[in-house]
This record gives sequence, structure tokens and C-alpha cells, in this order.
Amino acid sequence: MHLRLIAFLAFVLVQTSPGVRAETAIVLNSVDESVSFVDTRTYQEYGRAPVCKEPHHLMAMPDDSAVIVACAVSNELVFLDPRTGTEQKRIKNISDPYQIGFSPDKAWFVANSLRLDRVDLYRAADFSLIARIPAEKTPSHMAFDKASQFVFITLQDSNEILAIDLKSRQTAWRYPVGPTPAGIHMTPDDRYLLVGIMGADYVEVIDWRARRTVKRITTARGAHNFLPRGDGRHVFVSNRTVSGSISLLDMQNLSVVESYDVPGGPDDMEIREDGKELWATARFARKVQVVNLEQKKLSHSIRVGRSPHGVSFISHAPRQ
Repeated sequence: MHLRLIAFLAFVLVQTSPGVRAETAIVLNSVDESVSFVDTRTYQEYGRAPVCKEPHHLMAMPDDSAVIVACAVSNELVFLDPRTGTEQKRIKNISDPYQIGFSPDKAWFVANSLRLDRVDLYRAADFSLIARIPAEKTPSHMAFDKASQFVFITLQDSNEILAIDLKSRQTAWRYPVGPTPAGIHMTPDDRYLLVGIMGADYVEVIDWRARRTVKRITTARGAHNFLPRGDGRHVFVSNRTVSGSISLLDMQNLSVVESYDVPGGPDDMEIREDGKELWATARFARKVQVVNLEQKKLSHSIRVGRSPHGVSFISHAPRQ
């Protein structure tokens, strides 16, 4: 027994020693209702754990203290340690959370109930429900203005943007856009909303104060989701088709800078802190695809679970 205890302690020491495992990437597998744990040094899945019923998106807390998994059917949020993936806690009675987000002032936690056609507003401090706003049809992704006055929601099946006033907790306006709007992103100057038009091949640029479309930036078929590069100027756009690609947009001149072939339905993304790698979940290929941004090409394909729908690691670039 004494020798076995020594061997166990030696194993723990090796596993926790610097350099043995670079860090853990947490990957959400929606269909398998699980999360995969991927070693970012070896690019291999080293573990998997069940998480909840019908999880769709994950996001890091604003302070990176946890990764939150939104569980639509089990009506809960699961909080995971961002370094290890171990469960920290669960918050029940969060009805049908599909996509989630915090307002920039950290006052509001917003959950899109895609299946129930509504947007729920919670107090971020304690996740208590404050208001429910009808949002037909099929509220999908969200973005906020810097002042935290508005949250903007894409309505996939009515082809609109919905603006909700967070102060009055009422619908402010609706605006028609292209077919099947998905991801939505606010430019750093707070001037434009960028909307991924998944039913076409472009990003629609909206002057949200004037409520007018100023440009359509052609990317590729299935323009879907956004991730800032971290330099305050560029943003990645995933084009979610089987052939698939990711475009890099310049948010100052509103144009495509470059693009990368990323097969398998690229969806959600994460970028390494040093800006050298972009990770993307490939929904149709059951993989996480890693793009070497210096070489501008795919460098690794990591097998994970079915319909991977989100990836997160703690050493990420700034969210801007």
C-alpha cells in the first residue's frame, strides 16, 4: 500500500508539473451531450465527460473564472473550471438557454430561447429572472452596444434584427436583413453591427442608429459566426458549409483581408493568446480544426464528439 501511495503521488506530481500538458481546450459536443478535453500541446483529445441535455453554446465568464455551458432541454447552466474542465456548479431554472451573453457593464445576463421564441433577461449578479421579451422567430445570436443600453438579437426565421432596450426591458425596433441571419458582432467603434447571413454568402453591415444597411461584404456561403482577432481591428467570420472556410475582415475599411480553407462546417472559434492559431469547431466533421495563422493554412484536425458547438481555452487573445 505504501508503494502504491508513493506511485500515485508521483503520478499526480508529473501530471501537474509545468510543461507536461500545455493547457486544456474545452469542446462542447451538442449531439453527444458532452464536453471533450483537448491537450493544446499535443492536439489530442485526452478525456470526455457528460454535461447536460441538449447543450448548444458555451462561453467564458467575463473574468475567465468559468466556462458556462448553456443547456437548452435541461434548463440549466453548467459552470466548468476553464483550466481543467471540472464542474464547478449548476444553476437551475434557466429556461431553454440556446445562446447566452453578458452586457458590457456586467449588469445583465441574456439568454436566447430559440425553441420558445423569446429572450430572457436575468440579473447577472444572481441570475434572477427580470423580464421575458417575445422574439419571433427563432432568436439566435446576440451583440451589445458599449453603453449596455441595447442587446441586438438575430431572428433566424423572420430574417430580422431585434433591438431590446435593456433599461426599459422592451423591444425598441426590428430591422429586416438577409436570409437566415446568425452571428452578430459590434464593431469596436460602436458604429456598425456585422451580421452573418447564413442563407447567403455575405456579412451585412448595419448602421444601427440610422437603421440602414451600408454594405454587404461577400465572404463565402453560410456566413455564420464571429470572433475578434484581439487587435481591435479585425474579426474572423466562419462560413459554415461542408467545404467550409473562415474569412478575416478589416472592421475599419469593411473588407475581407484573407481567408482560410476549413472543411467540415466551421462554427464557433477561439484564438490563441499569441495570435498564431485559430481553433474552430467543425459541426459536420466531428472535429476541431486548427488554422496556423502564420502559414495561413490548416495545421491540425482533432477528432471530438458529434456536432461540436463551441471551444474555449483560458489563454485566449483579447475579446476585441
